[in-house]
Amino acid sequence: MTTRRGFLLALGSIAAGDALAQLPPNIAALRQAALDEGVRKVTGGAQVRPGKVKLDIPPLIDNGNTVPLTVTVESPMTEADHVKAIHVFTEKNPQPFVIGAHLGPRAGRAKLATRARIADTGKVIAIAEMSDGSFWSDTVSVVVTLSACLEDGLI
Repeated sequence: MTTRRGFLLALGSIAAGDALAQLPPNIAALRQAALDEGVRKVTGGAQVRPGKVKLDIPPLIDNGNTVPLTVTVESPMTEADHVKAIHVFTEKNPQPFVIGAHLGPRAGRAKLATRARIADTGKVIAIAEMSDGSFWSDTVSVVVTLSACLEDGLI
């Protein structure tokens, strides 16, 4: 004979099993794969070196819905030596590509300022593509206390 407590435990186990079965097996691995794929699309698989890029973003974010960020790249912005594009990625967003801006020598200076949605605590990466085909980056770890990007069905 089944007791009430046994019945409720069994029912709870079944419900928990159904909920877990709907989740992807490893969300962290899927997000890392999406980030790696996004960076590969931008760089074409070229080496991304640290330096020349400065990413300014608060290290502690109270609300991830509207986070100010600024990317500055060291470049003379001449015809021979300029920044072609600046791209920003986040490690934990369902869609890791945040923004891409294309520049040219007439831009005057290589600087991008915007606001972004950041889903969760993790890395934010800025990558600059230079006119010589090289890629440079800066990475900042941020802590988000109130997450953004909580759409259903996305990882």
